[in-house]
Amino acid sequence: MFGKSITLFKLLGFEVKLDFTWLILGLLITWSLATGLFPHFYEGMNRATYWVMGVVGALGLFISIVFHELCHSLVARKFGLPMKGITLFIFGGVAEMNEEPPSPKAEFMMAVAGPISSIVLGLVLLGMWFLGEEGGWPLAVTGVVNYLGLLNLILAGFNLIPAFPLDGGRVLRSILWGWKEDLRWATHLASKIGSTFGIALIILGVFNVFTGNFIGGLWWFVIGMFIRGASRMSYQQVMMRRSLEGEPVRKFMVTDPITVPSTLSIEELVEKYIYIHHFKMFPVVDDGELKGCITLNQVKKIPREERDKRKVEELVQKCSGKNTVHPDEDAMRALSLMKKTNQSRLMVVKEGQLVGIISLKDMMKFLSLKVDLGE
Repeated sequence: MFGKSITLFKLLGFEVKLDFTWLILGLLITWSLATGLFPHFYEGMNRATYWVMGVVGALGLFISIVFHELCHSLVARKFGLPMKGITLFIFGGVAEMNEEPPSPKAEFMMAVAGPISSIVLGLVLLGMWFLGEEGGWPLAVTGVVNYLGLLNLILAGFNLIPAFPLDGGRVLRSILWGWKEDLRWATHLASKIGSTFGIALIILGVFNVFTGNFIGGLWWFVIGMFIRGASRMSYQQVMMRRSLEGEPVRKFMVTDPITVPSTLSIEELVEKYIYIHHFKMFPVVDDGELKGCITLNQVKKIPREERDKRKVEELVQKCSGKNTVHPDEDAMRALSLMKKTNQSRLMVVKEGQLVGIISLKDMMKFLSLKVDLGE
């Protein structure tokens, strides 16, 4: 979903990251507030004041989204659901989950936490705006507070639309899941509604473009495309989880993996292994003893002119819970680990010995066969 992102800070144990696409949103919000909304509703102030209001308004939006997603994450933590963190991107923000909620109740409580938090924040801000109006606060201050209060209520209202993967769509899925006790069916129906809603936004966007509202229409079109794509992806992820759950890693692993010795030069590794086998990770084994592994990302950091002088043993990553799984481990755990660590291959280790390699490619082949067989 995301491109390059930077970690801004940690909040209550959650990493708050900023995808570079959010900078586009921040600039657009600042510009539209400083040149459009604030001058229209609050006349008579100078340009510098409007730009300061625009910047503060954009920062307020940033804080509002973080607060919204943080409430999702705190409720998820309460139900034992591991969260990767919070990422802000061009369409807002998302609390990143490695797993599906464990129950309909957990899904429901986690989903409603965000909109409720936005409603509460919005009402608090509007209360501050009322006090500011009565207390004679500067117009620039009350204007921004009023905007942020209304914005949070709008954010809550939009998120409550029952279109998956919006919060309202997750509430709908939790209700359907609890009714039929079938997560796959509930996700399928909620995703269909989400996809339909996305198509409706796309049509609305096209209509706005042809009626002269190009910028607004373009935004509706892009948001519709995102919601439609996200709803379909969410269903595919559930299908993948249901297909892999209960399947042991040993079912997918390659039992005779290509390994490299630690005495090999980096140049030989590149020429005789990476270029030949096209893998991004190789186990390092000396006389039957597993030393760890070496990855393409490590090799990329070595300057080309130094590759023939450097050895694999200098870069070996020791075996750990981040690059190994047990052959009896659930395949979904392996898939989650790959996603979490951004790897496509893991070493399968039993009692300290390398017994195989499991790859994302091999698991995808299995899923493709299940689809072909109508399962």
